[in-house]
Amino acid sequence: MATYLRRALAGADDFRFVSAYFTIHGYALLADQLETVGRTRFLFGEPSSVEDPDPGEKESKAFALTEGGLEPRHMLAQKALARRCTQWIQKTAVEIRSISRANFLHGKMYLTTSPHGQAGVVGSSNFTKRGLGGSHQPNLEINLATENQDTVQELQAWFDQLWADDGRTEDVKQQVLAALAHIGKDYAPETVYYKTLYEVFRQEIAARQAGDDSATTTGFKDSQVWNALYQFQQDGARSVIAKLEKHNGCILADSVGLGKTYTALAVIKYFELCNERVLVLCPRKLYENWSLYPASNGHPQNPFPEDRFGYTLLAHTDLSRTSGYSGNVDLANFNWSNYNLLVIDESHNFRNDAGGRYQRLLKEVIQAGCKTKVLMLSATPVNTSLIDLRNQIYLMTEGRGQAFQDSLGVGNLRTLMDRAQKEFKRWEQQQAQGERRDKAQLLDQLGADFLRLLNG
Repeated sequence: MATYLRRALAGADDFRFVSAYFTIHGYALLADQLETVGRTRFLFGEPSSVEDPDPGEKESKAFALTEGGLEPRHMLAQKALARRCTQWIQKTAVEIRSISRANFLHGKMYLTTSPHGQAGVVGSSNFTKRGLGGSHQPNLEINLATENQDTVQELQAWFDQLWADDGRTEDVKQQVLAALAHIGKDYAPETVYYKTLYEVFRQEIAARQAGDDSATTTGFKDSQVWNALYQFQQDGARSVIAKLEKHNGCILADSVGLGKTYTALAVIKYFELCNERVLVLCPRKLYENWSLYPASNGHPQNPFPEDRFGYTLLAHTDLSRTSGYSGNVDLANFNWSNYNLLVIDESHNFRNDAGGRYQRLLKEVIQAGCKTKVLMLSATPVNTSLIDLRNQIYLMTEGRGQAFQDSLGVGNLRTLMDRAQKEFKRWEQQQAQGERRDKAQLLDQLGADFLRLLNG
């Protein structure tokens, strides 16, 4: 779309367009051409768009302040871009109006007049970077272009009639300039830093505040394990609890030596205090470590005897058994589907979804019986490919590919992870071909949905 408009705007005397959104990053794609147009008239298709410069295009909020899914290098240029856009709009040849009634005008339209003739485009593309096809992952749009003079003139007449109707449209040029002034304003580095932190962690902060109320009610913060944690572990435990409550699952992927076990124990204690039943699955080699804490074992070296942990402990290999005992658990009569929280230590052992243990875990522990939250612990959730990560995520979604559609705006997990794996593989091969591997480029190619899934 941007390529077509560049050609159509070359030497243009007049440019009319209708769009629900206008962003400076969309402007940047056409800035050189726009600044030479004789007259430009822009009609906002939605009144709220004037006050909302972010079209909410389901992009990663880690990098989004004005238009979503942008790399940091794009954001660094944002202030200068806003000022350039301001200088262009301040020209008397640029006019901006807005529909005054919501949900009245949904179409998008671009009309140009130049010495070479007239052209028009009608369709779905907003005046944004993704809408105009300028990003690595542009929107899927449908547009119809025409250079038929009769058709273009009919579209111009329709636009002019609506533009001149003061009952339906209003001048919003000063409002747009005010919004741009806010974007281009100079802020102290400290203010920018705090604002960035807030935007990145906004949802998590809200979830933690809600969780803190529950923690106070249950007495969770009076537990021995909570008070044994370092500050970063307490922050991690709060975050895990919030994600379990919101998404029904979480992967705690702290590096080796950062105390994932203690953080997980704090999470377990929280849910035990909420009267939820907990099952811990660990590798056989770690069985003795985890058996230290349950009160029923009466271990003299238990550092948290007052917390009286009541979780059930089994080994990964017990998923391959249907009889005999594991500790004091009779596997022949064990009800795998009776747990509200499942904790899987070294969850990367379940990276293969074709394995018998994986399938039994999914069907008999997670999908069957009561609703089960899943906490996975692993310093290496990805071993050979991102498919390893996908299969572990499926454990928390009960195998449902669309599980995060509503909560995160993330589509089919299989499609998303397959695409991300291809992009990662392509990025890895750049080094083998002697090219420099750019991490910023990788983030952009992995896509906003993938990053939002990781940050969810």
